[in-house]
Amino acid sequence: MANYCLVHGGCRGGWVWKRVARSLREEGHDVHTPTMTGLGERSHLLNATINLSTNIQDIVNVIKFEELDDVILCGHAYAGMIISGVADLISERIAALVYLDAWVPEDGGCDFYALT
Repeated sequence: MANYCLVHGGCRGGWVWKRVARSLREEGHDVHTPTMTGLGERSHLLNATINLSTNIQDIVNVIKFEELDDVILCGHAYAGMIISGVADLISERIAALVYLDAWVPEDGGCDFYALT
């Protein structure tokens, strides 16, 4: 079976994937739905230093600490930027990227989120 990491968009949390995750798990897949720092149930961690790089690292850490390989990484909305950054950092662990109504950055381009 497959390893899925479903990444929510801005102003949400991992809980938005509840129905999708349940369906995938019923089929025997391993599914992770992390909430990024400063959002959802982790909103108490919000501060001025959290940015796109923080959220990319959130997802990289889930994949590394859960020891996942061949991950199907799905990002919604803002998370399109995140999954692109994750794939750039740990491409050897990623099987596929799925952009669900998401931002798809152009190679070498700049968007309104800073990669600092």
